[in-house]
Amino acid sequence: MKNMHFPALSLRRKSKDVLGSPEALSSNSPDQATSEEQPEKSPNGASDEKGKNKNKIRNRLKISRFMKRHNAPNTVPEIPVVLDFNQNLEMNYLAEASQQLIAREEQLFSSETAEDIRTEDEEDKMQKDYEMLKLHLWIVIQDSFNKDNQEPLKSAVKAICQEEERDHRWEEAADDERPIWRPVGCRKFHDTLLQKVVKIRIQKANEEESGADKLSTSIKKDVCRMGKRIQNDLLCVVRDVQGCYTPDYDVCQMYTQLYHKAFSTKLQELSQSNLDVEDCIYILSWINIYFPNDILQQKELASHINSETLGPLLTEEDLKSLEEQYLSHKEAEVSGWLSNALKKEEEHWQSDTQPEQMDGYFISNLALDVINLLDAAKKEVITVMGNESKAQRILLQLGGFLSSYKKSLAEFLKGKNKNISDTLKSNLVSIQQAREYIEQQENLPADDKQAWLSIVEDLGHSCHRYFLDSIHKELKDHYRKLWTPVWFAESQNIIGDLLKSLEDQMKPFTSLKPSCTKELVSQLHIEVMREYVRRMLKRKLKLKDKDEQDAAATFLCEDNIRINGFFIKTNDCGFVHKVHEV
Repeated sequence: MKNMHFPALSLRRKSKDVLGSPEALSSNSPDQATSEEQPEKSPNGASDEKGKNKNKIRNRLKISRFMKRHNAPNTVPEIPVVLDFNQNLEMNYLAEASQQLIAREEQLFSSETAEDIRTEDEEDKMQKDYEMLKLHLWIVIQDSFNKDNQEPLKSAVKAICQEEERDHRWEEAADDERPIWRPVGCRKFHDTLLQKVVKIRIQKANEEESGADKLSTSIKKDVCRMGKRIQNDLLCVVRDVQGCYTPDYDVCQMYTQLYHKAFSTKLQELSQSNLDVEDCIYILSWINIYFPNDILQQKELASHINSETLGPLLTEEDLKSLEEQYLSHKEAEVSGWLSNALKKEEEHWQSDTQPEQMDGYFISNLALDVINLLDAAKKEVITVMGNESKAQRILLQLGGFLSSYKKSLAEFLKGKNKNISDTLKSNLVSIQQAREYIEQQENLPADDKQAWLSIVEDLGHSCHRYFLDSIHKELKDHYRKLWTPVWFAESQNIIGDLLKSLEDQMKPFTSLKPSCTKELVSQLHIEVMREYVRRMLKRKLKLKDKDEQDAAATFLCEDNIRINGFFIKTNDCGFVHKVHEV
């Protein structure tokens, strides 16, 4: 190697047609090139041996490229550039360096080489050379995310495969027959090194990744930058690193598992510290939203990995602790929201201002505000925690709100607010909406559902009683005449007067939402018919014979038809079935 000459160079320099003018060649003469590329002398005047060797290699490669660039004739032989082991290491030709070691090992341990011929120095030299190979493997692998490092990385992977195959060949040999450097364990060395590389890259993410400056806490910034580092690195693995490995490495899955483990370790450390609620929510969001969706489900990455094998980022105990902290905070927050909503409604009741109207009907936004608050909070909990069943704890705050609502309405009914009638009309709308919402909750425990519907029914009953009691008070004189001699003599007129008075009393219902009007009128229908029957059963009318009994029965049927017809017309053919409950 040291005495290698390059006869083809002098041959080509004689060919003007091939290489160009003499002037061009003279500017690149061998002597000049040699003088320009000599390594610098050290202060004591000695040349740097390592730089000298490297320049020799480069000069040889330059000659070869020079000949190819100028299309030298086929008659001119190519100059073989043969590098020794150390030169291959210097150029990061690690696969070639590995092949040279394997060839030396083959020669040293061949059957033709007697054991007593191998010297200890030779074996020591081989072991040191393998240590040098592993050192250069470490240098290349730790720089895997450098796009300019792809060719050395491919060579390193090839070298690892070669050494693994050689290790397997030595497995059958007895321990005392194997070389002291076998097994080399390059694959295990590689896998351990990748763990360290990933760990270091995660640790440096806070210094090297940007884009988290607007986040409010240092923990949020740290977690966000780690996440961005994982996202960017895994994309780099897919785009650049993957092509340097053979398929059996499954390198995308390998890196994903390593980053998952490293991220998991950091999150567990954070979860066991005293986190405030904001940081707790942010970490849960990364566990259930950002990491599984924004990172693992990236279009470029998803097809190269199996995310189902990764497991959870936190232990069950740590995750449960974070979830409990978050849920407790959210329950208190929702409870506060609901209390504030009711307080504002109470203030509006006491302000003597008329409730809001829509399409001519009084309405209240209380129930809709409460429903929207609950649904938004449930949606957030489901998103942050990735669990719908645990979000039911948020819905359970509705029970306390309904109890407070019932108490507030009862206190309001005791007062003498001038807009009490309009306020109750608006509240009937909210009560109806609350009932419908509760009935739609399929996953609500049966006991809670029944208890809440009972409270809502009491709320509606309180409002109905305000309106119906005043109506019955106005109808009292008409009720007294039923099934009396006066009624028997003038049934048509008595019922007519009753219905006329009913119609007058129900005129204010025009500003009540139609669906609420139907419920109120249906209840009034039942109560009027019940009062009619009660008066009949008092037996204040003495019927002397069968003719009078038949006449009374006829009047009864006529009254029933007229009263039912009135309510059916009033309710626009609704709630007819409730008549039969009487």
